[in-house]
This record gives sequence, structure tokens and C-alpha cells, in this order.
Amino acid sequence: MENGQMKIGVLTSGGDAPGMNAAIRGVVRTALNKGCKVIGIHKGYIGLINGDITEFSSKDVSDIMNRGGTILHTARCPEMMTEAGITRAAAIYNILGLDGLVVIGGDGSFRGCKALAERGANVIGIPGTIDLDIACTEYTIGFDTAVNTGLDAVRRLRDTSSSHERCSVVEMMGRDAGYIAMWCAVAGGAEEVLVPENKGTVTDDMVIEQILMNRSRGKRHNLVVVAEGVGGTVKLAKKIQDITGIQTRATVLGHLQRGGTPSAVDCMHASMMGYLAAMDIIEGKKNRIIAYNRGRYESLDLNEALSMTKKMDDEYYNVVKLLSI
Repeated sequence: MENGQMKIGVLTSGGDAPGMNAAIRGVVRTALNKGCKVIGIHKGYIGLINGDITEFSSKDVSDIMNRGGTILHTARCPEMMTEAGITRAAAIYNILGLDGLVVIGGDGSFRGCKALAERGANVIGIPGTIDLDIACTEYTIGFDTAVNTGLDAVRRLRDTSSSHERCSVVEMMGRDAGYIAMWCAVAGGAEEVLVPENKGTVTDDMVIEQILMNRSRGKRHNLVVVAEGVGGTVKLAKKIQDITGIQTRATVLGHLQRGGTPSAVDCMHASMMGYLAAMDIIEGKKNRIIAYNRGRYESLDLNEALSMTKKMDDEYYNVVKLLSI
């Protein structure tokens, strides 16, 4: 603490997510209004290791809420997987005289939080990832926008598939989690969905069997949603066409789902989480993760939060199958 004034750092790490800028703004303006200094750290943990920083004013975060990506930029940081890298990051934290560091990112970023906390840093994590794969929270910044982007694509693809009586196979992002794909499948009325959580229990042959059954019932077009963690989208589309004779097209959305103006839901939650993270540091709380569960925001112990596990509800898939008939 410098002359009685608290100093709070903030960085974004890992993959970018719509709404990260709203979270940055929430941290910065809360801290400044409470009489703190705010240090923006560029390019995630790499920026911390290299001391790539900027002191923020309130004006620096004006008009950023509606921008996708992150004004602080982000990067993967292999150095944070090494003892030397973690030690250097902790040393720079101390040299900067930070009273707390807010890290906005996903599960890899939170492992970095844990490593820094073990070396004496005070770290507050905000879940920022489109994948919704953080066990301690029902919501992660960027997920809502990514789902809406995917759903818009699904609806457009259904229009053209219906016109040509085709099958459309569309791949959603999500890394090793299938939440984006599952939500888009339910909300988009897909006939089938393949996610990592049901990999092995739902096979290509089962998908083709469903399409043939749909045709026998008079259905002239089909939509199959595939999660990134399953992959093989182009190969599956070719297999469907070769076996059924139905024209089939593959679409891989890729990084389209990571960009764009964040939704109102993402801006709202990100702003609240940024505010709460700054307040945790100001109120003297140590090593926490901000979460949203059962309709309420929570500040969870870092180690407790990272020990939690997550499993997709099987009922989602049952609903896809039931409502597609």
C-alpha cells in the first residue's frame, strides 16, 4: 500500500470472451471511486512477467463495454507452467506493490491464480470464458454472447437447409466442453447433437440412423450440431451424404463465436463481477473467485472453488431428442 492508497492490478488471460471489457471497467471504476490506484497489465501473465503495465484513469475505460475482445489484450503464457515463470510473476507482483490482482479468464488462468496465491499474492478470479467449463459457477463471461452467435447461425442454416431439403452439420466452439453446442441444439431445434460429454454413447451411425428415420417420417431437412471437442464435422457430413444420399453441408463457426458485441446478459454479469472483485480486495478478502449460482453472486475461496467438479445434465440431450421428433 502506497501512502495509504491501495493498488489493484487487473489482467485478462487465456482466450478472449465478449464481456471482458465490461469486467475491466467494473474493476477500474469501482477501485478508482474507492480511492485506489489501478494498474492494467497487458497480454495476461506474460505482461505481468515482463512488467508491461499502464496505470488506468476512469477515462481509459470509457466506451469499452460494447466492444468484444479485451482492451488489455490476452495471450497464452507457457512460462506460468514453470517454477521460474511463476516465481518471476510473483516477484513483479511484489515490485508493483499490488494489494490484489484481478484475473479475468478461464480454468488455465485460475491455475495461475492458485500458483501466485501459494507465493503470497492476493488474487481474485473472475470467470471469463465462452466455454462455461468452470465448475464453481453456473455462468461465465462470454457464454451468452457465444450461444446467441451460434444460434443465429443455426437459424440461418436451417433456412437454407429447408429450402434445399439438405442436412446441415454445424460445429460450435467450446474446447473440451459441450455447453455451447448443447444450448444451441436445444434452442435451435436440432435433430441431433454430439458433445464431448456424450462422446462414445452417441455415434456417427446413430446420427445417420436418426436422419434416415426422420426421412421415413417425411422430414425433409435435418440439423446436426457438433461440439469442437468432438470434431470431425466435415468427415461426418460426407459420411451422412454418402450413406443417405441426402445433400449434406458442413459449417465450422470457429472464432466467430469469440468475437462481437457482448449481450446485455454478459455486460450485466461482467460489470457486477468486476465490481465485486474490486470490493473483495478493498474489504481485505484474500484469494477468491467470483461466481454466480442459483441467481446470486458469490465470493468463493480460491482453493475450494478450484476443487469443484462439473458434469453436464443428461436431461439436456434427452430434451433434444424428444423435441426433435
